[in-house]
Amino acid sequence: MKLDDFDYYLPKELIAQYPLKEREEARLLVLHRKKKLIEHRLFRNITEYLNPSDLLVLNDTKVLPCRLFAKRATGGKVEVLLLNRKEGAVFKAMISPGRVKLGEKILFPGAKITAEVRAKDEIIFNTPDADKIYALGVMPLPPYIKRPAQEQDNEYYQTVYAKKEGAVAAPTAGLHFTQALLKDIAKTGVGLVYLTLHVGLGTFRPVKTEDITRHLMEPEYFEISDQAAIQIEAAHKKKSRIIAVGTTSLKALETYAGGVQRGQTDLFIYPGYKFKLSNGLLTNFHLPKTTLFMLVCAFCAAGGAGVELAKKAYQEAIERKYRFYSYGDAMLVL
Repeated sequence: MKLDDFDYYLPKELIAQYPLKEREEARLLVLHRKKKLIEHRLFRNITEYLNPSDLLVLNDTKVLPCRLFAKRATGGKVEVLLLNRKEGAVFKAMISPGRVKLGEKILFPGAKITAEVRAKDEIIFNTPDADKIYALGVMPLPPYIKRPAQEQDNEYYQTVYAKKEGAVAAPTAGLHFTQALLKDIAKTGVGLVYLTLHVGLGTFRPVKTEDITRHLMEPEYFEISDQAAIQIEAAHKKKSRIIAVGTTSLKALETYAGGVQRGQTDLFIYPGYKFKLSNGLLTNFHLPKTTLFMLVCAFCAAGGAGVELAKKAYQEAIERKYRFYSYGDAMLVL
């Protein structure tokens, strides 16, 4: 398949720049694959589409405040995005501008912490205390949010069930849930199970090959606990619907179905993929020509709706002025 097959036009004003104050008041587009039917609701209505036998699978990764602003000894500005901790005080990082030299010291105004560039993608701090290092940072909002991170992002760019630190981007489908809504869902008999996939920078990396099958995914760490695996296997055995909350949860589920319970996954899902565990998908709206949009198209196609219904759903969302991307509205595919 060609990259242009996954293109669409989105007016810039539909890209959500701020979160809604009430998470569950986001809009919800419901796409029924077998009926080829599209409905328009609010996220708080999601309980109407869930059955007592369903299993919701959520990603409990926690976003770290990993974007740091610093200065060179010469006074020039430097931005550091911490990707992951390698060992002790050493972190894998993106450092910009690229002209920062190896061995150069980086200063953090108002703090005693300093760092040194060890490689083009590696930095070492003068302390191994990760809490103190991340205290210097702000939330790593995606590049299409054209504003600096604010205090409210510490709360809203995080799911209410975030637990395990390690992500550089939020699993955004889960941002719409409140604790009260999750309790209401559980009361209906729907099962809730949590896995972890630490969302990496690759989620924003563009596909540059016209033949999409030549694109290489960046590995991301995931793990499914033994207890979670038992719940997933039980639901699958009973032929209950397993609904992935977010593309990250779906990716972890399908990797697990391939025989891996924890480790790195670089699974690339595009139309033609045969889903093994996932029967439903809750997701936000994704950028054109991205692996995430390709995954949504693949899921629609696998349910008999075809790629065209996914594109139609996006077009309806645009016409009805849904809010797009991380802080935007949601889509439930059943």
